[in-house]
Parts: sequence; structure tokens; C-alpha cells
Amino acid sequence: MPPRGVQGARDPRGQGFPAVTARPVSPQSFQGSHGRAYLFNSVVNVGCGPAEQRLLLTGLHSVADIFCESCKTTLGWKYEQAFETSQKYKEGKYIIEMSHMVKDNGWD
Repeated sequence: MPPRGVQGARDPRGQGFPAVTARPVSPQSFQGSHGRAYLFNSVVNVGCGPAEQRLLLTGLHSVADIFCESCKTTLGWKYEQAFETSQKYKEGKYIIEMSHMVKDNGWD
């Protein structure tokens, strides 16, 4: 299990690898492709695929899938560009889906 205060991705063998080293940007949860997700300023041990435009619930965005460097599981995505003015705060930030997270410090 990751050290206290660090979240990680679950690999297929059920082991955690640190991917996020801070609390989410906001306590508000977001909708990922497969359920609840959180927005983070930075991630570690994560690779990034090519950017593509996707129409998400909050409008058109340019996003790149992010994946665990160890097991290659897709964890969520990085917001490269938001086309709606109200969504610009997401640019450069990361969505990680809860189904891929190991929580060690009690945040919900």
C-alpha cells in the first residue's frame, strides 16, 4: 500500500503504485469514463498518450489518456485544452477514476 497521503493506481495483480502525491484539486468528484473520478494538479509514474478531441459532459475538450507506467492500465486523462471558457481551469490537470485508486489518507 502507498505511504500515507499518497494515492496509487491498482495494477492487475492488485498492488498499488504511487500515481498521485496530493489531495484532489477540489473535493468535488468528476465523471470519468467508467464512474466517479477526481481532478489532480500533478501525477507521477504515469505515461501520457496522444491528445484527441472528445465531447465530454462539460463540453468539447482536447484530452490525452494517462496510464500507469508499471502495468499500462489506463487511469483517466489529462486535459490539454478546454474550449469552453468556464472549463479552462481544467487545462493541464489530470482526471483519475476512483476504480483505479488506492486511498490511504481518508479523503472521499
